[in-house]
This record gives sequence, C-alpha cells and structure tokens, in this order.
Amino acid sequence: MKSDKVCFNSIDEYIATFPEDVQKRLEEVRGIIKATAPDAREKISYQIAAFELNGKNLVHFAGWKRHIVMYPIPSGSEAFNKEVSKYMDGKGTLKFPLDRPLPLRLISNIVKLRIADNLEKAAIKSSKKK
Repeated sequence: MKSDKVCFNSIDEYIATFPEDVQKRLEEVRGIIKATAPDAREKISYQIAAFELNGKNLVHFAGWKRHIVMYPIPSGSEAFNKEVSKYMDGKGTLKFPLDRPLPLRLISNIVKLRIADNLEKAAIKSSKKK
C-alpha cells in the first residue's frame, strides 16, 4: 500500500505548500532565524522547518491555517517570560496568529537564547570528552 504522507526535502519545499500570505510569514521567520544564527543549517525535522547548530536542533517553525508555531521556547529573564506568555500554547510551543504582526524582535531573542543554550550544551559535552 502506498502512503500519501508528504516528505519534504527542504524548507523551500515545505513553505511552497502554503497559501501565499502564509508563505510570506514563514519566509519572515526563516529570514530572522538566518540573520540571527548565520552558522545554523536549514533542515526538515519531523516534517517541518528547522535549523540546527553544532549538530543539534536549534529551532523549529511550522505554518498552520491561523498561526505559525515556533519551538522549543528557551528559558529567559522574567521580562522575556512575560513577553512570551501571550503566545504560549502548551509546553514549549509559541503560536503567532496570522491576523497580527509577527513579533520579530521576540523571535530574534528566542533564537539568541537557543544559540546560548546550544553553545553551553556543546561546551559541556566537549569538556566531558576530555
């Protein structure tokens, strides 16, 4: 029996499956991630868009009918936690409604915090090998 499941090979393929207005938003998120984490590599993970750094997943983002999601959510300062709270949807997921402007600065901050987490974990792993 043949499966109807779609398997994407690139973020371009993934984004191309959405209506034009959602594609523009996904490209905005992608651009912010690329600008904030220029050394990160694009990939498809769990059949959604993702970036990895140092061989570990950095962030995932996905399009839906009414919103764009991004995860995981890094821990941050009290002010950061308050800012992300209005976008929280379940454990570790942020939902950005399509009928509102994307919180571009917040997305950049999320990526910066995830980079710091990633680098810290890589340093710990490296020190354990010695």
